[in-house]
Amino acid sequence: MHTIDFYFDPISPYAALAFERLPEALAGRSVAVRYLPIVFGAMLKSLDHKGPAEIPGKRDWTYRQVLWLGHRLGVPLDLPAAHPFNPLPLLRLLWATAPAGQTPGRHAVEQVLRHVWRGGQDAADPARLAALAAELAPQRDPASDEVKAALREATDAALARGVFGVPTMAVADKLFWGLDAMDMVTAYLDGDAWFDGPAWTAAATLPVGVRRS
Repeated sequence: MHTIDFYFDPISPYAALAFERLPEALAGRSVAVRYLPIVFGAMLKSLDHKGPAEIPGKRDWTYRQVLWLGHRLGVPLDLPAAHPFNPLPLLRLLWATAPAGQTPGRHAVEQVLRHVWRGGQDAADPARLAALAAELAPQRDPASDEVKAALREATDAALARGVFGVPTMAVADKLFWGLDAMDMVTAYLDGDAWFDGPAWTAAATLPVGVRRS
């Protein structure tokens, strides 16, 4: 059996779409999925990189594309009332639903992602957050130091592993980034010989021709 570590932040519409596609993509395969909420903003800061929603033009395109992708894939997706928003309450709530030393379950992840990406409401609205927390009935206090530490440690571990974006699906020592990497994941799980050839390793050794000052 393979294990997939699914790194995500509910702020990402691509993570929401990838999550919804997972059951279909993994059907018939012996796979366990660990859901690992991480702070995408902290990752961007560590890598000195802007998110898509912070770049004019790219922001508009991102929203158009994810709406189209939801339409094409048959996955309901609505833009929230405002984006980006502060995802920390949702991330902490997710970790609070899991016992210490464990990761959140699929049901909790599904509820949080749909809280953001269905219905077009304010993802950060305090009343909605309170209702979601009541529904999920977390085992730990989302505001506790141990839950905050769990989120921070997961984010740090993801960076140490080489994760640079969300969603990322990690299988053994290989990282697959983005919704459009789903086919690569399934090919790898099915034993495609390409992953044992030289191309995967060679891609990381290509010399840099020029760097911007």
